[in-house]
Amino acid sequence: MKIRFKFLTLGLLIVFTVFAWQINAVSASEAEKKNRSAQAGTSALTAKDLLAAVEDENTIVVDTRQSDAFNGWDLNKNGLGGHIKGAVDFSYNWLSADDGLLKKILEAKGLSTEKKIILYNDIKENNEAVRNYLKKNGFKHLELYNLNNWLSEKGTKLVKYKNYHLIVPAQVVNGLLKGEAQETFNTTDVKIVEASWGEAKASYAKGHVPTSFHINTDSVEPPPAWMLADEETLRKFALAHGFTHSDKVIVTGEEQMAAYRVALVLRYMGVQDVRVLNGGTTAWVDAGYELETTENLPTPVKAFGVEIPAKPDLIETIEELKVSLKNPKFTLVDNRTWLEHIGKSTGYTYHDKAGRIPGSVYGYAGIKNSYAMDYFRNPDKTMKRPEEFIALWEKQGIDITNRLAFMCGSGWRAAEIFYYADVYGIKDITLYSDGWIGWSNQPQNQVKTGEPK
Repeated sequence: MKIRFKFLTLGLLIVFTVFAWQINAVSASEAEKKNRSAQAGTSALTAKDLLAAVEDENTIVVDTRQSDAFNGWDLNKNGLGGHIKGAVDFSYNWLSADDGLLKKILEAKGLSTEKKIILYNDIKENNEAVRNYLKKNGFKHLELYNLNNWLSEKGTKLVKYKNYHLIVPAQVVNGLLKGEAQETFNTTDVKIVEASWGEAKASYAKGHVPTSFHINTDSVEPPPAWMLADEETLRKFALAHGFTHSDKVIVTGEEQMAAYRVALVLRYMGVQDVRVLNGGTTAWVDAGYELETTENLPTPVKAFGVEIPAKPDLIETIEELKVSLKNPKFTLVDNRTWLEHIGKSTGYTYHDKAGRIPGSVYGYAGIKNSYAMDYFRNPDKTMKRPEEFIALWEKQGIDITNRLAFMCGSGWRAAEIFYYADVYGIKDITLYSDGWIGWSNQPQNQVKTGEPK
């Protein structure tokens, strides 16, 4: 009996020892996990936690990476191109902007001090920079998530905008210039051009992306009317500047509207692959790359390769517009300032007719003047998250499932917005290229003024 009792006691002691060891091991494991999380600059959040958080109205999940990564580019080659569905963006790259502007952005994105904010990034220091800025501005409920854990934790697939490749990061352009293979490009043989109004001695001479040659926007929209050039003029332009149907082109510029205008005209002509540097030369400099001041000249060609325009549906003429406006499944989106839309301003020093095209719907652009793009650009001049301007369109009754024609004064602002809509994946879109100036210069065309009813 005593022997059995001793064996029982010994057995219980062994069980207790093993149990205690397991508890200590679990505790040590948890401690190590927290320690690793602390070293990574994050809390113990998991991918599952973030997926739940985006559904919580009291929590906002924020992507603090570059806008290009949010759009879909795998900048760090770690499989993390794109964003968590339901997340908003507030890039570390914006922190050098005016503080008043940043606070307006926080408000517009619904980031308030009362809500819990989860910040994610795949670079610790950049995530912490945004956290520190928010802390200084009264945000208390802040947590960090290391996005590098997303794949190993089997989070859902990150969301990429359907045509994110159309606007290119400075980092990718720099890689192409080095002859390095880049995501979404099947060659490094890419033409880089700089588009701006006027002669090369103006904007281009101040500095441009290396190897780029200058395109004066007057080449595709001749003065004094500054309307889209006819087919023969565009053919001569293509040959003189060395463009062929099979080219891959990236358009850059100090003023992005000019770059987008030229890019869309090249697509209309039939150039196969035309993209734009997201953020223009500002993005290039922000990325730490140097601008070149040496003048580069294009090499003329003898044939474009296809009849111009090869993609006529990208441009809506005045006569086509008059027909389209009778279609209930068509919307003419007026991308000018509100004062231009209601006829309080013409928007241009060289044009004296104010008003709007009957049937057009206000679709935003900028606030102060015809060069402003407040509703479509981030502080670093990159494309704003499309869901934000689409929400504005919905408030105006714009149905993105309709055929949309974008217009402005003469096509610059609208061309940029066309590209952004295309990046997002809106399917049936076109540019009414001649814009308000082209319409109002024809005395037989009706106009409207005053606030829409």
